[in-house]
Amino acid sequence: MLTDLLTKVSCVFCWIVILFFVPSIPGKGQDTLVLPVAVKDTVPIHKSTLLPGIDSLLKADTARKQPKKSALKSKVDYLCTDSLRLDIRQKKVFLYKDAEIKYEDINLKADYVEIDFQKNEVFSHGLPDSTGKIVGVPEFTQGDQKFKSKIIRYNYNTKKGFIQSVFTKQDQDSYLHAEIVKKMENDVSYMKNGSFTSCDLEENPHYAFHFGKAKVIPGKRVITGPAYMVIAQVPTPLMIPFGYFPSKAKRQSGILIPTYGESANKGFFLQGGGYYWAMSKYTDLALVGDIYSRGSWAVKPTLRYNYRYHYNGTFNFSYAKNILGVPGSPDYDKSKDFRVFWIHNQDPKARPRSNFSANVNISSTKFNKNNLSGSTQAYLSNQFNSSINYSTNWNSKYYLNLNLNHSQNTLTKTINFTLPQIAFSVNQFYPFRRQKSSGKLKWYENISMKYNLDAENRYATYDSLLFAPGWQKKLQNGVRHVVPISATITVLKYVQWTNSINLSDKMYLRSFRKRYVLAADTAGAPYILKTDTIPGFVNAFNASATSSISTKLYGMYQFKRGPIMAIRHMMTPSVGITYVPNFGDPAFGYWQYIQNDTNHVNPQKYSIFPEGMYDNPPSRKSGIVSFSLRNNLEMKVRNRKDTITGTRKIMLIEDLVIGTAYDLARDSLNWSNIGIRGNTTLFKNLRLTYSSSWDLYARDAKGNRINKTEWQVNHRLLRMDNSTWNVTLNYTLSSETVKSKKNKDKTAPPAKQDLLEDYDDYVDFDIPWSFTINYNFSYGTRAPVTGKVYSVTHTVGFNGQLNITPKWKISLNSGYDFIAKELSYTRIDITRDLHCWEMRFGWTPKGYQQSWDFSINVKASLLQDLKLNKKKDFRNAF
Repeated sequence: MLTDLLTKVSCVFCWIVILFFVPSIPGKGQDTLVLPVAVKDTVPIHKSTLLPGIDSLLKADTARKQPKKSALKSKVDYLCTDSLRLDIRQKKVFLYKDAEIKYEDINLKADYVEIDFQKNEVFSHGLPDSTGKIVGVPEFTQGDQKFKSKIIRYNYNTKKGFIQSVFTKQDQDSYLHAEIVKKMENDVSYMKNGSFTSCDLEENPHYAFHFGKAKVIPGKRVITGPAYMVIAQVPTPLMIPFGYFPSKAKRQSGILIPTYGESANKGFFLQGGGYYWAMSKYTDLALVGDIYSRGSWAVKPTLRYNYRYHYNGTFNFSYAKNILGVPGSPDYDKSKDFRVFWIHNQDPKARPRSNFSANVNISSTKFNKNNLSGSTQAYLSNQFNSSINYSTNWNSKYYLNLNLNHSQNTLTKTINFTLPQIAFSVNQFYPFRRQKSSGKLKWYENISMKYNLDAENRYATYDSLLFAPGWQKKLQNGVRHVVPISATITVLKYVQWTNSINLSDKMYLRSFRKRYVLAADTAGAPYILKTDTIPGFVNAFNASATSSISTKLYGMYQFKRGPIMAIRHMMTPSVGITYVPNFGDPAFGYWQYIQNDTNHVNPQKYSIFPEGMYDNPPSRKSGIVSFSLRNNLEMKVRNRKDTITGTRKIMLIEDLVIGTAYDLARDSLNWSNIGIRGNTTLFKNLRLTYSSSWDLYARDAKGNRINKTEWQVNHRLLRMDNSTWNVTLNYTLSSETVKSKKNKDKTAPPAKQDLLEDYDDYVDFDIPWSFTINYNFSYGTRAPVTGKVYSVTHTVGFNGQLNITPKWKISLNSGYDFIAKELSYTRIDITRDLHCWEMRFGWTPKGYQQSWDFSINVKASLLQDLKLNKKKDFRNAF
């Protein structure tokens, strides 16, 4: 206590002496003046505030000896946390421990700094700590330049410097090391005995290009003389006559180096070679292609654009000619493949009331198979969907959506386009509600209305017939207006009574007519059916009325003892009736009859409207009474971990729905199938989904439903319907979900960006492990003339990833088909994080995609061509 008090008193006394007497000290007086700073107080010393006498002293002495104007153009601020020493005779300031110098855009930090006001120089280096290790080495910053060094001498007038053992970051991915650096006034630096690398280790980087001399132009380039590559401090024979490393923060145009190799089916190849064009600060274009010695080739231009705070996107068009095998061999195949890929995103803040987006993925049947080797997602995908959408609204009441849609299945080779789809809607409104309501609403004030308009133009075809001659005749188009009117009122406090009327009108530009014509070949059927397309506007009106009631029923059973406290069952029964008039009446003209000229006994009924566009008006009247029962079952148990309530709820059944319907207008087979569907979480992260359909009626030997119940024929209540009975289990668990239980406030990791081709290249080492298993069992039956046939699917799929060590990660994607008794598509990937490098090994042991691939490469995009690849894919011979 006494020592601390004496120290503080001495400090205060020193400051009083300095503040009052230093300005009057002559230049030939005391040579040095030491200003101690107590370690515990850590008071920073500013030239411009705490030492006003030093400025006047230095200026007065300089005026006597050097009449010329000082080179200092701005104020020099300096501070430290240990001590500051003034050498008045030599006009120097010495700062110790956490010293910092600020002059214009220059900032210097170090444990020892020496300022020479006479020479306008700064000299700095680190100091040894208690163990003898040099700490507090200089950190120099000027504008965008920043580097560390052991010793630095810098003239802030000429802006020239001499630096020893420098380490600096050039841009996001590159670093420079040098023994000696001479910094010139134009910010150009000359280096001796240095190295260039993308490894961020200050000492002993994992790899580097060593050079004797180099010239560094900040923000532009690094030019070196002869250089050789060093890996793990071991020189290699990999040498270059000179080095040219761009160091611009912005993109630069240049040549893209291709990868080379050999394919048994395509020959020698060069892949991914081309030219990168930085068109502007918003747009760039990569023109790349592949070429094979046996005639195959591909072009894959990719355009990217990014207008910050407005929109961004990527457009890729790929065209390939694939020649597999040798002409005349059984495996010879020749095809032309293409793909169009476009993603466009608009910033929500750019135009809050409207949005334009695009997600287009159109490809030929064999493109993924022949051109995207080694990609699990590409190989397993057979369904491709595209959409281009524009949406806007007016005062959040009127909404307009314009869509262009595409769907494609590479297995069935079907393609469907909707070009365009227009949707206009008006929000729900209450036409009879008072603007200034008071008191209880009248029943008619609960009547609400909406308006929806849909207009579509559809085109369905096969990929081999896409835009073939006459494709315009296959277009389907129409407009649909829908006006739903509904009202819900509460009856007896607990019953909800809903009444609704649904009005719709479909408009078409053509209709169909069918007729029998005499066949030209009399050896066959004498008459054939012909369908005529009648151009002209025609519309179809439809209406239906529905009335339904629903309520909620609760049941609870409480336990007096044991861990279970109570079980609660919530049921939501609903009963409704829907009436549809008979629009099949000849007076409407929506349905026509055609009579077979051979017997004139069984006329055929058909709709005059295009098939598959919108639902046709019903051909008969119906009065359907529907029944449904929704169930929810939960259990309350005791929980000692919950110190507030002491209980915990467990959901036994989240949603179990049982429903059927009865048609009053039918003369037989009035009951529809009984549908059962449900889902629940059995345990944490284990999800169960169930669905099935059951029939009350029996079937005859031909599989047709008869007007006899299953009980009357087979003495059983229900029979499984022809549709599928399905059970699905999904279980997902990862280290992130385990952590979230302990830390619920942890933010989710950023989402992975969409990739064009390299779906498997993204590895998240932040997730130590994860595991997902999917179990699917489906059972379907049908009873044709030949007897009962069963359709069974029984599969399990699983995928997971595990960090064996913080730097080793293994991933597995596989499954098993219990019916076929074989493994499904299987792939194993092993990844090693080598700090500034990365290594990958992938293996597909069986199937058409049987392959393996190995690669080791530098992570930095600047040196992306510094890699080694070796692979044998499904196109190569093993």
